[in-house]
Amino acid sequence: MSAAELGEAVRARETTAVEAAGAYLDRAADVESDVHAFLHLDRETALAQARAVDERIAAGEDPGPLAGVPVAHKDVFTTVDMPTTAASRILADWRPPYDATVTARLRQAGMVILGKTNMDEFAMGSSTENSAFGATRNPWDLTRIPGGSSGGSSAAVAAFEAPLATGTDTGGSIRQPAAVCGLVGAKPTYGGSSRYGLIAFASSLDTPGPIARSVLDAALLHEAFSGHDPHDSTSVDAPVPPVVEAARRADVAGLRVGVVRELGGEGYQPGVQQRFQEAVELLESLGAKVVEVSCPSFDAALAAYYLIAPSECSSNLARFDAMRYGLRVGDDGTRSAEEVMSLTRAEGFGPEVKRRIILGTYALSSGYYDAYYGSAQQVRTLIKRDFDAAFENVDVLVSPTTPTTAFPIGERTGDPMAMYLADLCTIPANLAGNAALSVPCGLAPEDGLPVGLQIMAPVLADDRTYRVGAAVEAALNERQGGPLLANSAYAV
Repeated sequence: MSAAELGEAVRARETTAVEAAGAYLDRAADVESDVHAFLHLDRETALAQARAVDERIAAGEDPGPLAGVPVAHKDVFTTVDMPTTAASRILADWRPPYDATVTARLRQAGMVILGKTNMDEFAMGSSTENSAFGATRNPWDLTRIPGGSSGGSSAAVAAFEAPLATGTDTGGSIRQPAAVCGLVGAKPTYGGSSRYGLIAFASSLDTPGPIARSVLDAALLHEAFSGHDPHDSTSVDAPVPPVVEAARRADVAGLRVGVVRELGGEGYQPGVQQRFQEAVELLESLGAKVVEVSCPSFDAALAAYYLIAPSECSSNLARFDAMRYGLRVGDDGTRSAEEVMSLTRAEGFGPEVKRRIILGTYALSSGYYDAYYGSAQQVRTLIKRDFDAAFENVDVLVSPTTPTTAFPIGERTGDPMAMYLADLCTIPANLAGNAALSVPCGLAPEDGLPVGLQIMAPVLADDRTYRVGAAVEAALNERQGGPLLANSAYAV
């Protein structure tokens, strides 16, 4: 069942929320030794949440379209009833005193939180190999990465351990794992979903969003936890775009679609290019008008991002100082606070987090601020202007979501630059704050692994991405006789 179908069945009392939660928890018990999607599963708490939903429905309430639907929750959102670690030793077993806004809204929607999913430590990575608690594996091929940093969430959905999952997208950390796992993943407009209670990586970029098996399911989850939040100073005070209506519409007739010239060509896997081109031709056959668009500043997006994001991370992670909460090392009464802080951070942070803190601190240092961080912010402005100019002529922009399919575990761990290139196509939308979505568009012929089509829209035009994504999904499902995920080795 899709999440939408399961929600309808629970409300119609054709099944119960307890039965649904139990089925997914049993599935997780069967496959977790292979996939390692979760850091924490809580059967007792999940079943208690499910029973509460069943009781509300039995009393005649209508708790909403996703009530009773299980969800896997990325371990970067605070939860009062489960640990929140951000996959870091420095927060091992930490239990927050409050729920993130996204967590609270999942509960308000009656969703059943199964547990917390694995991720790259503090959301820094593109493969979920940077977790302090072990790598997650791609259900399509257990020797390959599930993407990152929301790789635990994408693997949980792809392995049918949950129908829906939450993620966060800082430079592509929802769309990239969704693409390599054959799923739908959306980055809402920056500020369209609340960052309150989200452990910060880069505050001007972090965006919570949904991961799902279908465009409609993603839209329902997007709508459930998005909207203005007075607790978040960067929250947009505007209505949530009509994403569910757009997903149900699934029509691109008359839409102007721009193919971004700079997001393709040399360095892109041939099978990715082939499936992307076929998706563009499909859009044309469905009535869209396709044109090529140039966004020259996109060529500098990767460099700008890897100055801005580490700079913000070096500032945000300064709070993990062994003085307030989390890990504390060397506090034996003989060492100064500074020594304890140094020992704690040395032991608590992993190599990639340390690399980015050092990069960011250097970029912000006296004498280098203008040359590095200041210049990167100027490039960010140019990228936003390129988007604005493009959207004067087209309704959406499209590109491959990733330059390649899922790469083997361990292949890029010794080459940070190769790892960073996994986010080449997704970073521009984060720097500009635009809405973007990845939808499966087939399997690469050379390795049989999923390829994602990225759809980008202007700020607060998230509904356009769902409208286009749903049209592509419906046409491909009809052509191939069912959803792409049915071809996965873990399909059930």
